[in-house]
Amino acid sequence: MTQLATAVARTYVQGDIEDLQVAAAVAIYEGSAIGLVSGYARQLAAGDKFQGFALCDVAVQTSAGDQRVRVRTKGRIVLTVASVAVTDIGKPVFASDGNAFTLTQSTNSHIGRVADVYGANLALVEYDAHRAGLGAGGIAELTDSSGGTASDTLAAITGSYVEATIENTVASMAAKINAIIRQLG
Repeated sequence: MTQLATAVARTYVQGDIEDLQVAAAVAIYEGSAIGLVSGYARQLAAGDKFQGFALCDVAVQTSAGDQRVRVRTKGRIVLTVASVAVTDIGKPVFASDGNAFTLTQSTNSHIGRVADVYGANLALVEYDAHRAGLGAGGIAELTDSSGGTASDTLAAITGSYVEATIENTVASMAAKINAIIRQLG
């Protein structure tokens, strides 16, 4: 590659807003969480990769890509989140469709984290579509069946080891790995 020798006019796209091609035979409404199906935007369905929130309505199109939907990909939004409480601040938030938000992972799509709670079932959710799914929802947590007790210290495993020491070590590593996965999301 060579360095520029003259000015070049470039096309820039706003950082937190994107225009995505819309899938065929779907309508999109302002405020809906958006997911992707075969590379095209639609109102999110459980399991879709979260893309952000629609900033406009888009009528049903006959062909995929005939229209684009403007989407805010990063920010904070007030959402109705089932059973959210102040003790849930920092927990991951998932969507089962474009307007149903929950703290339950299951097959739902990870969209962000609880940043604050405004009242019964009302949360301020911090989201970033480019990071959604990195932790909760994207990397499954480990199931610890070791029978050990997790701690912040890994005991030395010597030649004459005790089974409980290995169980506790495995439990401690699983707990830390799961904590990292939760922080990524």
